[in-house]
Amino acid sequence: MLPALAHIGNWIFDLDNTLYPAKADLFGLIDVKMGEFIQGLLGCDADEAKRVQKRYFLEHGTTLSGLMRHHGTDPREFLDYVHDISLDRIAPDPELNGHIRALPGRRLIFTNGDAPYAVRVLEKLGLGDAFEFIHDIHACQYVPKPDPSGYRELCARYDLDPGSSLFFEDMARNLKPAKAIGMMTVWVNNGSEAGHVGAHPDFIDYETHDLAPFLAEILKN
Repeated sequence: MLPALAHIGNWIFDLDNTLYPAKADLFGLIDVKMGEFIQGLLGCDADEAKRVQKRYFLEHGTTLSGLMRHHGTDPREFLDYVHDISLDRIAPDPELNGHIRALPGRRLIFTNGDAPYAVRVLEKLGLGDAFEFIHDIHACQYVPKPDPSGYRELCARYDLDPGSSLFFEDMARNLKPAKAIGMMTVWVNNGSEAGHVGAHPDFIDYETHDLAPFLAEILKN
């Protein structure tokens, strides 16, 4: 183990575009479903739905958060609809999966998605039994990353010491609250839309474009 990470006992991973490549573009499929949902909700055309979707994502952390705040959208109805997509674009990565399973201590998921969708993705990736729990948007009371409340709830609910935790995330801005409570951080900078927004070395300890070789490197030291 890399000496600088020898104290880590909690390995916390974001899900989408972190445990699989951003180029798989599952969000492209989810975007289509979001657009359909917003068009039905607001009675607008596709172009306006796209503008609403992206504005809420940037201003509120997730499109759902914006829809809930401004339109009273039922979160479960929304999440069930937009996550009803094919997962044929992703597949197991044996090298990455082996490294994840080799990490000593607890392995956890912290996602702005919901647990049913996360379970489907993990199963498709061959990681269905690799994580102790999934801390999802329901557990965060629909307040998404990077709001600090979800990080505090994560630690309290699962008795995690932030000082013994390493957080992997493709959205750089979502690392700032993790660092603020004492976690170490890894930015998985693999091409996610808006992944670079807010990136700053003050709260990014490590940066990688490819998670598998990064894990291999820290495990072999």
